[in-house]
Order: sequence, then structure tokens, then C-alpha cells
Amino acid sequence: MAEMVNGRTPGDAELELWQAARAVAAHAYARYSGLQVGAALRAADGAVYLGVNVENASYPAGLCAERSALAAAVTAGERRFAALAVATAQNDPILPCGACLQALAEFGDLDVVAVLPGQEAGGGEPRVVALRELLRAPFHSPRDLP
Repeated sequence: MAEMVNGRTPGDAELELWQAARAVAAHAYARYSGLQVGAALRAADGAVYLGVNVENASYPAGLCAERSALAAAVTAGERRFAALAVATAQNDPILPCGACLQALAEFGDLDVVAVLPGQEAGGGEPRVVALRELLRAPFHSPRDLP
């Protein structure tokens, strides 16, 4: 039986971050799946970086919204993050994929704001869950181990 993640109700700042992710999802290039995804990544200093999914006919060459936002933040010199919101233009349940969770875990634990699986499609309410609850055993560089 699949484990359910319930999360907690977002505060005003987390809800605002999720709304930014949902708004930017309209800019996604989702020619193949039709699933427009947006991400908003809040740095520790409060700056917000946006990203969208960019699909490609060669599926591995595509880019998820979460890693798109992360790339924008790292390009700007950010290395510390507080929260990530991910949303679809359709307001469907969605969570970062394993590759995105691992990429984000490289920068520490943060809160993830999303409409969680198991909620109503097209009208679910966003919830907040810690990244460590979604990716319980991230890979680490040998330099990071004791």
C-alpha cells in the first residue's frame, strides 16, 4: 500500500510562493505532455526564482520546472534555499520527480508547497511537506559523509 503524505496548511508566504508557481506554469513549453508545470524557489534571503518545464521530442533532453528554477537561482549565485512551490496550470496534484528532489537535496532540506497526490484534480488545496519526507535517503558526495 502506498504511503500518503498529508503535509500542513501553508502560511501566507508559502501560499504566495505557490501562486507564483501556478501563474508561471502558463509559460511552460509542454508540447508533448500538455502538462504545464511552474516552480517558484525561495532563497534563504527571500529572493524568488521561477522556472517552467521545457519539453523536447527527445524526452531526456527536457527540463523539469523545479530544476529550471534551481538553475536560475544558482546562476544568480544562490546556494541556500527555504522553500519550493510547484504547481500545474490546471491545479492538478503534482510533486517533484526523484531527479528534482535529489537536485534540491544537494542544497539542504527545504519545504515543498504543492497540491499533493490523493487530492482532488483541478481544485486541490496546496499543502506543505518537508523535502526530507519526500526523499528520505538522498545521495551524498563522499566528501559530505562522516
